[in-house]
Amino acid sequence: MLDIQHFSKTYPGGKRAVDDLSLHVAPGEIFGFIGHNGAGKTTTLRAVAGVMDFTEGTITIDGHDIRRSPTAAKRVTAFLPDNPDLYEFLSGIQFLTFIADLYDIPQADRQARIRKYADAFELTGSLGSPIGSYSHGMKQKLAIISALIRAPKLLILDEPFVGLDPVASHLLKGYLAELCAAGGAVFFSTHVLEVAEKLCHKIAIIKNGRLVKSGVTEDIVGDSTLEDVFLELEGEKDA
Repeated sequence: MLDIQHFSKTYPGGKRAVDDLSLHVAPGEIFGFIGHNGAGKTTTLRAVAGVMDFTEGTITIDGHDIRRSPTAAKRVTAFLPDNPDLYEFLSGIQFLTFIADLYDIPQADRQARIRKYADAFELTGSLGSPIGSYSHGMKQKLAIISALIRAPKLLILDEPFVGLDPVASHLLKGYLAELCAAGGAVFFSTHVLEVAEKLCHKIAIIKNGRLVKSGVTEDIVGDSTLEDVFLELEGEKDA
């Protein structure tokens, strides 16, 4: 589903944010991307989503090279960045309708999709209100809904659980599992290591732009916890 080969990103001035990263996310997998702030997580996610160019390497999504076929790649992905721009002058339903039009969600399906997720996240009664009047948690729910209604083959999420209450977090976990059961895949970053350990089939840990460990979550964690493994790799815990 997602294949990253020898990906590197160097910013103007010579700062190398990510250095020779290779990862593969298969259909049906929830893949966690773990690292401290500044490790290169967001840079990688933005490049995969096609909103940031990169210096070296290749990124392929569902067989589409994102440089050679950017439109085809974006058609099968949905990206939820940290603190997404939601056009706060629009109402919630106007924003979701805009997304549905932008990604050609069939008229016959769009209302059912919107209602399914808006009802579940208890946002239906607020869809007529301006997004600017929403709380942070409501904005996060709306952004999640805008990604889920697209039924993407690859869902890319940057800190998706920030701002969500326990009920909404539980719902999101279920929808990620539902997407993967349908043959999709999830690639996401989070600082909530307990969530990553329980939710992810595979994880990768990145430090200072370089991959330091990657594999099946159970194999990496073993008899320890993901937090212990992470802290040891980061040099914050005695081996």
